[in-house]
Amino acid sequence: MRARVTVTLKSGVLDPQGKAIEGALKALGIAGVASVRQGKVFDIELEGEDVARAEGALKDAAEKLLANPIIENYRIEVVG
Repeated sequence: MRARVTVTLKSGVLDPQGKAIEGALKALGIAGVASVRQGKVFDIELEGEDVARAEGALKDAAEKLLANPIIENYRIEVVG
């Protein structure tokens, strides 16, 4: 089974990389860019078929390693 964990900065947390990307897009002439927030995506292959167990393990992984829960949010999607 496959899963995707998406990690983004919480609103209100300064995102200097997002600001740099925003400036670069505008410098390239990309019209209509109001703001950019960057994040991380983890595509993970899991063994087994138990979706609830997989979600629990991924939540544990996100809170311990993949995200900093103080300044980041995460979203888990499991495709069974």
